Amino acid sequence: MTNKTKKRFIAGATCPQCKSLDSLMLFFENNVEKLACVKCDYAETQTQEKVSSATRPSENVIGVFKP
Repeated sequence: MTNKTKKRFIAGATCPQCKSLDSLMLFFENNVEKLACVKCDYAETQTQEKVSSATRPSENVIGVFKP
């Protein structure tokens, strides 16, 4: 069974790397929002608000585990 990822293009968006118009797509992979350009290898991952707010700026912490 194949797992199809629903991808949608962002109308009017310009790639920050190659400057192509209408080449950015947004999709979810493992419940993480990702942005990618179909013209070049640019990719960006959106961190979850819970993880971002749990990190402390003065430390090199990736995330905080809260059981």
